[in-house]
Amino acid sequence: MIKNLKMAALALVCSAAGIAQEVEFTEYNLDNGLHVILHQDNTAPVATVGVMYHVGAKDEQEGRSGFAHFFEHLLFEGTENIERGKWFDIVAANGGSNNANTTQDRTYYYETFPSNNLELGLWMESERMLHPVINEVGVETQNEVVKEEKRSRIDNAPYGKIIYSTGINKYVFDKHPYKNSVIGTMEDLDAAELDEFKAFFDKYYGPNNATLVVAGDIEIDETKEMIEKYFAEIPEGNEVERVSIEEEPITETITATEYDSNIQIPAKLFVYRTPSMVEKDAYILDMISSILTDGRSSRMYKKMVDEEKTALQVLAFPRSQEDYGTYVMGALALGETPLDTLAASMDEEIDKLQNELISEKEYQKLQNKFENRFVNSNSSIQGIASSLATYNVLYGDTDLINEEIEIYRNITREDIKRVANEYLNENQRLELDYLPESEKEKE
Repeated sequence: MIKNLKMAALALVCSAAGIAQEVEFTEYNLDNGLHVILHQDNTAPVATVGVMYHVGAKDEQEGRSGFAHFFEHLLFEGTENIERGKWFDIVAANGGSNNANTTQDRTYYYETFPSNNLELGLWMESERMLHPVINEVGVETQNEVVKEEKRSRIDNAPYGKIIYSTGINKYVFDKHPYKNSVIGTMEDLDAAELDEFKAFFDKYYGPNNATLVVAGDIEIDETKEMIEKYFAEIPEGNEVERVSIEEEPITETITATEYDSNIQIPAKLFVYRTPSMVEKDAYILDMISSILTDGRSSRMYKKMVDEEKTALQVLAFPRSQEDYGTYVMGALALGETPLDTLAASMDEEIDKLQNELISEKEYQKLQNKFENRFVNSNSSIQGIASSLATYNVLYGDTDLINEEIEIYRNITREDIKRVANEYLNENQRLELDYLPESEKEKE
């Protein structure tokens, strides 16, 4: 009886958690094209203001890589009404925090304040959108900041070329701008003129290329009035022409070697080009990653780390993007294990996925993992704001914040086998040997 009561209580808690994940929101457009999403949650006295611009590294001109990421930094410099260098001081002095990030597809800025400072957050983001100060001083200052970021995160970081794809995408993309890294090259940034930075802002930072999200301890009608006050008069920008470049399929194995002076342990990587993030197959590849390397009971970990003891670590993950994705599998060699041995082991696991349905038990475990991930995916107001913006800008469907789990629930064992056969083939991939710099000196 006690056991049954415990199970009933657990089911009630899980059910409540699932219900708690339902994210209600209101969305509408201003006359200038700004898309607005509001989510009210008065359980804690905080509010996040986020603006996602539909511009990323893929939108840069040839020879001017790194512009989108550069603007992530540059637009904190100051505005006509915010003194240079004071942005972070204003946020901190009012009990808030802020940040920004850039991908190949979008750039996102946000502030989280005590909810009584919501209006301040809206004003600051309207200032960023309406009239930032873009001058030589700011460009030179942020140029040095970006250079230091590149040194610390890529050039001097172990496996930095893998983490930030600078040693991967150039092989799997030929024509599409995804071949370039988000951080770009310092040569391109150094060569750019001030007018080019101003033109980039004018082209991509209009309200009609942005989504504003306000989430947290707000009142909807009051927030709408503040948004009208600060954003309605910002002029609409020109219509943005989207990147539309199709890659030819990869039909022969690409082999390459990259060297890293920051590592001692070599790695073997398989990298595949995969479909857009909005496609069902992208979700299936996410599930395949979980099968292969999610936890100590995953297939590659059990085989290569625990049983064979050929790998120090294993990895498999999709990088989902708006136009194409990539799927990365890899392993770090343990001891003197040859990279060919790691490759053979990974191929064995791919072969199993292609020729055998995963067991019902493994399938149920997989579904439970993704249900749990869904329940925990929007545990903070800041996270909800980011998710709402992402689903709207990149997926074109804000309500995926509530409905995406249904995509995973509808993935079958047969789907997993089909996708493994469609995308994870030897003639469709990059095979990359990632070696210590000392190995290069031996050749």
